Amino acid sequence: MLTVIMSAYRPLLCLLRRGTAARVCRTVTTWSPVGAAFNAKVHRRLELYQQNVGLFGVPELASVEGFEVVQDRALQETEQLVEKACLCPPGVQTVEIFDKLSDSLCRVADMADFIKVAHPDPSYREAAERTCINIGTMVERLNTNVELSKSLKDLLDNKEIFAKLDPETRRVAELFMFDFEISGIHLDKKKRKEAVNLNVKLLDLSNQFLMSCHMPNRIEKRALPEHIHQHFSKEGEHVQISGLHADAPDDLVREVAYKVFLYPNANVMHILEELLACRDKLACLVGYESYAHRALKGTMAKSPEAVMSFLQQITDKLSDRTERDFKMMRDMKTKLNPKNSEVMPWDHPYFSGVIRAERFNIEPSLYSPYFSLGACMEGLNGLFTQLYGVSLLAEQPSVGEVWSEDVRKLAVVHETEGLLGYIYCDFFYRPEKPYQDCHFTIRGGRRLDDGQYQLPMVVLMLNLPHPTRSAPTCLSPGMMENLFHEMGHAMHSMLGRTRYQHVTGTRCATDFAEVPSILMEYFATDYRVISQFARHYQTGQPLPQSMVARLCESKKVCGAADTQLQVFYAILDQVYHGKPQNRSLTDIMIDMQKKYYGLPYVTNTAWQLRFSHLIGYGAKYYSYLMSRAVASMVWKQCFYKDPLNRETGERYRREMLAHGGAKEPMLMVEGMLQNRPSIEDFVNALVSDLDPDFETFIMDSEG
Repeated sequence: MLTVIMSAYRPLLCLLRRGTAARVCRTVTTWSPVGAAFNAKVHRRLELYQQNVGLFGVPELASVEGFEVVQDRALQETEQLVEKACLCPPGVQTVEIFDKLSDSLCRVADMADFIKVAHPDPSYREAAERTCINIGTMVERLNTNVELSKSLKDLLDNKEIFAKLDPETRRVAELFMFDFEISGIHLDKKKRKEAVNLNVKLLDLSNQFLMSCHMPNRIEKRALPEHIHQHFSKEGEHVQISGLHADAPDDLVREVAYKVFLYPNANVMHILEELLACRDKLACLVGYESYAHRALKGTMAKSPEAVMSFLQQITDKLSDRTERDFKMMRDMKTKLNPKNSEVMPWDHPYFSGVIRAERFNIEPSLYSPYFSLGACMEGLNGLFTQLYGVSLLAEQPSVGEVWSEDVRKLAVVHETEGLLGYIYCDFFYRPEKPYQDCHFTIRGGRRLDDGQYQLPMVVLMLNLPHPTRSAPTCLSPGMMENLFHEMGHAMHSMLGRTRYQHVTGTRCATDFAEVPSILMEYFATDYRVISQFARHYQTGQPLPQSMVARLCESKKVCGAADTQLQVFYAILDQVYHGKPQNRSLTDIMIDMQKKYYGLPYVTNTAWQLRFSHLIGYGAKYYSYLMSRAVASMVWKQCFYKDPLNRETGERYRREMLAHGGAKEPMLMVEGMLQNRPSIEDFVNALVSDLDPDFETFIMDSEG
């Protein structure tokens, strides 16, 4: 069966046959098909007579008008499934129908959600945006459909039938019921209508806030010293500042960017205040103490109290080291700028980077020739083959299947299970593309009625420079880690084999969803893994072991201060989504910054107005820290001794990756670690990563 599947693919060997890889590298280095596919410019074959298959192989999306067609078809199918669910007697079929409902809407909504931000054609983006709104409206209607919820409640209330269901089906039924409850299905008609109106209002406020987060601020040219104008874009008599310029060596550039970009906007402040008030009102309306209590149900943390305990314990354990880190920054700033040695918030990222570079000589340009994109993809392919028996095969997209000709398509194939799914790699910079590395689910996996499996389909989006005729795309160490991180999300989607789409892959608790991706960062900094693929694109020489050791140790420099900054962000997120306080959002931020960060507040700034994660991660920003703690524990206990061990890889897939959200997250962690960790265990794992005596594996050259 495997050979039949394999023969269906067209790996991009033509790149080698046409000599493209040789033109790029001009060296003795040879690349596997997957390496060659990413280390050269795409040369699409001229397919004059091939039919346009449409985006992601959806025929209707060969044209922009097709969005309305696929949307209407999904909405019609939804109406039919709702009717079927309401007539269905309680049993497993009830959950199956609900999952078909979820799948029908998600397949359109998820795809549209990606296309509205990533497609280079504005008409496609606009059509996708309209589709998102229409599908979202239908979801709101379903979440407040009393008859539909009753069909599910009848199943949950029938203890005899419910007990006979398998654990995954029971969990999915409970998750669907939770969606109804947080939408106010149990309320009377008047309050239910109020809940619907609040949800609609929140959708609008969220979009407004997200748009405002990235809008530039302007200041008159004459207000700034002329010698720094060149660092910013100009607009008539104004300078436009669209970011923090955190890496700028000039202190004044960083200071100006910080003060102007974060200058308060009264209208945006009102939007955020209203958004938080609406969230609180909705949470209280449906029976929760606060929005944070509602958001954290079903997560590993479970409650705001547990999250605050986690964050407070991190702060307590890191306090001395955080102060030492800030002292190092002050010393470095004094050395470089004796007249102004006070460390300010705009200094933190810059001086921590300067200290790392000076101590360990980790100039990115020294590393990047060893991290060509093709080499990194070969490394990922080799890692997945050794851990899971999975290969990444480059496949030629059909006409119209991708939205940009530089998108690569990978088929993910298991040595015995066959084709697992597809990953579309949208890795290269283009104008108007969002400057954010991320993973999008386009289609979730699920078991079909005929016993076949609906193959998952995902997109990974990065913003890398294009290869040239003389050199492939070369990644900095940070870019390489980001690639491994995002591929961790993709493999979570590929290796899950859940029965239901509603819980496939990354559709799981937020504080668990980042575990597989963060774990990949540990593989990306382990010499035993890196040595398998990191070689100079011109000479073929491997990356020296000493350079990997320096890179790993450098990550611990100022690590306490960096972690404490994340704690501050997470604390602010919790407090904003906790019980309302009778003071301004800025006053709350000033107080939290003083208690949980250590660098002074800058007058007339409102950092919270640029905190876009308040929308997608509302009350769950702590998830990055908790997921990092879990990933650290899994790495040290399971992979540290032998990161390429197939038996451990299979166990990791079986215990954690396979279930998506179909299993309670802490049970998956417990299954992998063979014990149930406490909050204190999480804190200790996170803090121990910063200890100089716990080094990422460095081979003993003498032994």
